[in-house]
Amino acid sequence: MESKGRPSDYGWLAFRLCLLGLFGKQALGELRYSIPEEVKEGTVVGNVAKDLGLERTSLADRRFRVVSGSKETFFEVNPDSGALQVRNKIDREELCHGSDSGTPSLSSNVTVNVFILDQNDNAPVILYPVSSNGSAEGVEEIPRNEVTDHSLFGLDRYTGQIRTLRSFTETDEAEHKLLILVKDNGNVSLSATATVIVKVVEPKEAFAASDCSKSTDYTSKYLPEPNYDGTLCHSIQYRSGDKRYMLVGPRMSIGSTIAPGSHANTLMLPDRRGMSGELRGFLLDKTFHVFFLMILLCVTGGYASAELRYSIPEEMREGSVVGNVAKDLGLDKSSLIDRRFRVVSESTDAFFEVNPDNGALQVLKKIDREELCQGSGACLIELKILVENPLEIHYVLVEITDVNDHSPVFSEMVQKFEIAEHSSPGTRFELHAARDPDAGINSIRTYTLTTNDHFEIDISQSDEDKMPFLVLKKALDRERNDKHVLFVTAVDGGKPPRSGTLNVSIIVLDINDNRPMFSQETYQVEIYENAQVGTTVIKVNATDPDEGSNGEIEYSFSKTMARKIYEIFELDSVSGQIKLKGELDFEESEIYKLDVQASDKSTAPLTSRCRVILKVKDVNDNPPKIEVTSLSNTVSEDSKPGTVISLISVRDKDSGINGKVILSITNEVPFELKPSYKENTYSVTTKRFLDREEVSNYDITIKATDCGEPPLSTFKTLNIQISDVNDNNPQFSRNPIQFYLSENNIAGKSILSVSATDSDLNDNAAISYHIVRQGSKNDIMSFLNINSENGDITALKSFDFETLKTFQFHVVASDSGTPSLSSNVTVNVFILDQNDNAPVILYPVSSNGSAEGVEEIPRNVNAGHLVTKIRAYDADIGYNGWLLFSLQEVTDHSLFGLDRYTGQIRTLRSFTETDEAEHKLLILVKDNGNVSLSATATVIVKVVEPKEAFAASDVKSSTKADEDNNVTFYLMITVGSVSALFLVSIIVLISMQCSKSTDYTSKYLPEPNYDGTLCHSIQYRSGDKRYMLVGPRMSIGSTIAPGSHANTLMLPDRRGMSGEVSWMTFA
Repeated sequence: MESKGRPSDYGWLAFRLCLLGLFGKQALGELRYSIPEEVKEGTVVGNVAKDLGLERTSLADRRFRVVSGSKETFFEVNPDSGALQVRNKIDREELCHGSDSGTPSLSSNVTVNVFILDQNDNAPVILYPVSSNGSAEGVEEIPRNEVTDHSLFGLDRYTGQIRTLRSFTETDEAEHKLLILVKDNGNVSLSATATVIVKVVEPKEAFAASDCSKSTDYTSKYLPEPNYDGTLCHSIQYRSGDKRYMLVGPRMSIGSTIAPGSHANTLMLPDRRGMSGELRGFLLDKTFHVFFLMILLCVTGGYASAELRYSIPEEMREGSVVGNVAKDLGLDKSSLIDRRFRVVSESTDAFFEVNPDNGALQVLKKIDREELCQGSGACLIELKILVENPLEIHYVLVEITDVNDHSPVFSEMVQKFEIAEHSSPGTRFELHAARDPDAGINSIRTYTLTTNDHFEIDISQSDEDKMPFLVLKKALDRERNDKHVLFVTAVDGGKPPRSGTLNVSIIVLDINDNRPMFSQETYQVEIYENAQVGTTVIKVNATDPDEGSNGEIEYSFSKTMARKIYEIFELDSVSGQIKLKGELDFEESEIYKLDVQASDKSTAPLTSRCRVILKVKDVNDNPPKIEVTSLSNTVSEDSKPGTVISLISVRDKDSGINGKVILSITNEVPFELKPSYKENTYSVTTKRFLDREEVSNYDITIKATDCGEPPLSTFKTLNIQISDVNDNNPQFSRNPIQFYLSENNIAGKSILSVSATDSDLNDNAAISYHIVRQGSKNDIMSFLNINSENGDITALKSFDFETLKTFQFHVVASDSGTPSLSSNVTVNVFILDQNDNAPVILYPVSSNGSAEGVEEIPRNVNAGHLVTKIRAYDADIGYNGWLLFSLQEVTDHSLFGLDRYTGQIRTLRSFTETDEAEHKLLILVKDNGNVSLSATATVIVKVVEPKEAFAASDVKSSTKADEDNNVTFYLMITVGSVSALFLVSIIVLISMQCSKSTDYTSKYLPEPNYDGTLCHSIQYRSGDKRYMLVGPRMSIGSTIAPGSHANTLMLPDRRGMSGEVSWMTFA
């Protein structure tokens, strides 16, 4: 680690760090970071790995580290992140010259230059004054007659010089204590204080004190100067290392010379320790004169030097002798030429030369002090006199004194003033100051003014300049004299004195002695509140007899009025017109009071005031407002007429007839308005009974209209909800309910569902169902069950059409209101037949019960002879009971034929000799159900001779008569039972419907060739529909209805109505 590069003045410190990475080859890189001193340990300086482009994951394997030859390591790297961190706290002041020494190795390295920035961490240290006990306190003595001007002490904030600002008087104290604060210019300033006690003594005592104040190494001189105030009362000298510093006043100590290239702020002092010194001080004051000759010889390194000082006036002629340098230096005049006695000058302009014959210093060309030196300070020219063999350098200072060769000059020849006639005596007016390039006593000394009655001149001293002021000593009167011309003369102190003149012209201005006056003290005006913005309300007028700007009037509102007035009204400052800026509102304010002031435009304006009273007239500009004081949003439907549901108040901001309000209900609702005892207060009441089921809510629109012109209206809508009471029974959509159920239903499964509705709400409309049960346990109702919530009815058994064809029950629907209301419905259930019974052969039947019979016919029968008739029975009805016969097996198809509808077997031809004597016929009997059921019968036909057939027929006829009697008996019982059952059903249906007397007929068509025809038909009406239970033959005049799937018949209705017949059963 090494410190390198820059002087300490810049405050930089560089660290060079070597970062090594073990690799086959070495690589070099240089980074640069900057941090302030005193940063905390662990602070990140920068990410070295990232800036060098190194992969972070490989840093640990590559032994990424800081290598330092110093004992103290101020930095370290983090091998995980590659960041360079501060390890130890750094103090820049301790480390300003630090250096490191790296150890060469075959490795990768990187140079990091870290610059330590200075912070303001050192407070100023007072070097002088310092007392014997170490505190910053000193005592200075100055002569009483050294200062001549105003004030007492002043401190130069940059040099620290303390100067007197005025002459001391007998009343001033002899001792003054000054507390001086010294602070730096850091962001957070640090400071120190010093105390200086100044003692005022007589001049002689001051010189004695100055002689006693000499130190062994340095001197501080106090030189009397009659024309100079503010002589520095001390000089501060100190040493730092091998350098010497001196804080000096306006006088240089004996033996000091201005160092070349020091810009007149560095003095070289002879160092009695044999070392050269550099004196840094504050700027040397060039405004002083030196009235002594300093000669200082110093032998150093084999050459001698001395210093002479001369004083000459400016503008001397060329060749004038300044002084004999050779004589004053003690040089031998005869050797001057041989020793090359000459003036060495660094300037291009040479004002002096030496005469090598007599050693005199002569003026080479005319010198103008004003061109050479600016200001009133000492004008010095430094010369170097060079003598060789041995080499000597002598310094000569030539002071150029001023002569009065310039007159005072004003920048302008004429200056004008405009002064009001009322200006007070003592008023001051600054005059142009004259300028004189001469210095000292030849500069401007005084100003004079021509004699007059009103003005005098006063001179103010500002540093070295004198500022003239024109002072009014007597009041002006414009009416007597409106213009004054004066002459101001500037005089310098030369002998003879020179002067310059300034022409001063004074114009007397008229004063503003008349106030503006309004034509009226109070203005009154009326205006309607709907006046448009921009309308002129009124014009006020004021007059002022003065002239010019004193008579020009400007109008304005008073600043003390309410803010609202400024928002509504505006005033034209020139014409005095008051206009509307905002909108008026009678309801907000009926009257406005405006304070208007009129001011003239003089420099000291005079004002007067008037008041404008503005009355606002009302117009109908506010619609009525309806306020609902109390409202019952919900009203029960059983409320009595006259029930109060809301209280309403109405108001109108307008006044008079414009504020009168009429209230009404605009729509047709069962409510009305009733006025209260209090004006503009109403109640809303019911005027008749309510029905929620008819109307569940009402929107009551209330209209409020005032009586203004034109009238203004406001609408208010009240939403009233009608609450429910249990006043409606549950209702079934139809009563009775006709339901058709196919037989052989599944037990436990729902067969139908009933549903009722209730116009009420909530619990009043929550319906439950139950079946009215009566009679014995074996009653059909015991096999039905109903779901009380949804009305689903379940059959607990399977019904058989052949056993039960129809039944009836009652269902009750009850709501959950209090008290509960209910209704019932009658349910008529008709069982529909299914093809679940096979045909039964009634004839032929053998003795053993099988369907087999023997028929004998004579051989001589003709074609068409009836051999026998197959008789069969099916318990089902309709198509399920409609039987068809077919011949399944026959020995000779050409011999016998079977009628498919009647079951009659007939011969198709006559028998021949070749025909067999016995024929076996197998007859198939089946119904017409969707899935047909069948039975078979066997008939054996024996062909016999006519005689045998006749005998056999007699025997069989008797047997057959018995069989026919039995069959007829059974058939009569069956038909009677069925007829009775259907007759009862018809009677029940007719009584339930309360229908008119029917005019139905049951037609039985004779069919000579058909046996087994259904012996009855049942007809009934349900509502406007007609139903008929018919056999397999349709009645006369019936037709199959389109789309009825052949199970619906349309009957001509003798009452003029169409009927619909549904097939129910077939026998």
